[in-house]
Amino acid sequence: MADPGLSVSTLIQFLDLFGTAAFAATGAFKAVEHKSDIVGIIILATITGVAGGVLRDVIFGRIPPVAIANPFYVIITIGMAVAIFFLYRSFKHYEGLILKFDAVGLGVFTIIGASFAYSVFGMNFLAMAFAGIVTAIGGGILRDVFVNEVPIVFVKELYASASFAGVVVFFGMLAAGVDVNVAAIPCIALVTGLRMFAMKYNWNLPRPRV
Repeated sequence: MADPGLSVSTLIQFLDLFGTAAFAATGAFKAVEHKSDIVGIIILATITGVAGGVLRDVIFGRIPPVAIANPFYVIITIGMAVAIFFLYRSFKHYEGLILKFDAVGLGVFTIIGASFAYSVFGMNFLAMAFAGIVTAIGGGILRDVFVNEVPIVFVKELYASASFAGVVVFFGMLAAGVDVNVAAIPCIALVTGLRMFAMKYNWNLPRPRV
């Protein structure tokens, strides 16, 4: 549970930076696996870490986007890229680490996006769902496209649907009068947990028979 004395803006910014680091790590891992040089690793880490938030901000009219106006976002993505560049050999033995980072980023960015829409539009479920999902999947889609892979959101276990479930619960908690700070943490945990359980137990949505 969040500290009641912590302001919404402070908590949200901290979580946004944390999610940026988690997603940047997935971009750096992908770049290393595809034999990119240090510049390529930094570029892919940065795109993965900030693209979803930039897309959300542009769509909702926040200019310049937070990730461009605040240098800490790019500093974090560059730092994560450099860390993965030097420590990849130590991390590569942990099977599925990139997917675990991705699950954490999915949970954090879902609620960050929904919180942003709530701060602008109030209790507008469609705006919260759209902002949450775009923030959560935008960077990952670009990451996978840039390394010539089918985006994970289209082919893997529960992904966008886990993000949507988190928004539904977040909206319900806010509608019940729960403070944003208090609602954010369990909803992030819900999305992350759903994604991790989906990976472990191979939970998938129905697919057409071909």
